[in-house]
Amino acid sequence: MTGTGTPAELDNAVWHSLVGPRSHLAERRDRAARFDPEVSVFAGLPDDASPGAWDDLADLLGPRGVAVLGRRTLHVPDGWETLMTVAGVQMLAGPDLDVTLTGEAAPEPLGSDDVDEMLALIAATDPGPFERRTIEFGGYLGVRAGGKLIAMAGERFRCAGYTEISAVCTDAAHRGRGLASLLTRAVAAQIRARGDEAFLHAAASNTTAIRLYEALGFSLRTTCDFAAVRRVSVS
Repeated sequence: MTGTGTPAELDNAVWHSLVGPRSHLAERRDRAARFDPEVSVFAGLPDDASPGAWDDLADLLGPRGVAVLGRRTLHVPDGWETLMTVAGVQMLAGPDLDVTLTGEAAPEPLGSDDVDEMLALIAATDPGPFERRTIEFGGYLGVRAGGKLIAMAGERFRCAGYTEISAVCTDAAHRGRGLASLLTRAVAAQIRARGDEAFLHAAASNTTAIRLYEALGFSLRTTCDFAAVRRVSVS
């Protein structure tokens, strides 16, 4: 059983993760929710976010608090400051995605004891937001060389029937060896093994990553917007 959730939920995957399968990692104020800041910078609002939902988000964040929002279409209302925006794409795994690892060394599971190394790799490669407790999303796998962590990937947002592959990164000195492909397929394999289907996000400007994912068997589902926002006044 794959892809059993409503595909429209993926238009607002952060929110549906926060109020669904990832709710144990969330903080909520009625019509707004965010992940524990030690887990992730992302927050979410309902599909039909009302002015009251934005007020709930402001209450949740506190004075001058910042959240990163991501959804298919994002409209930031008056009274909020946009600190950063990124145009993105959302891609879905298709039937051509081969998750078999025959003849390849399987990546190793990563746990809490590996967090310092994971944070160092994130700092060197900048694949996107990653906090000390991001590993609690689960499903992280890594590759080592000479005992050093040189590549990794894991899971993040999860809606009913879909799980996101995230934090795919490789140390610059070890690129060109197919490690990103290996890790993406390995994480997709464990997602499929529990009955979900894989999806992922990439910056629209990251054409190299998009070409890699297309070659693996992912296809574009939609474009999306990501923005860091902060309340600056009360209307």
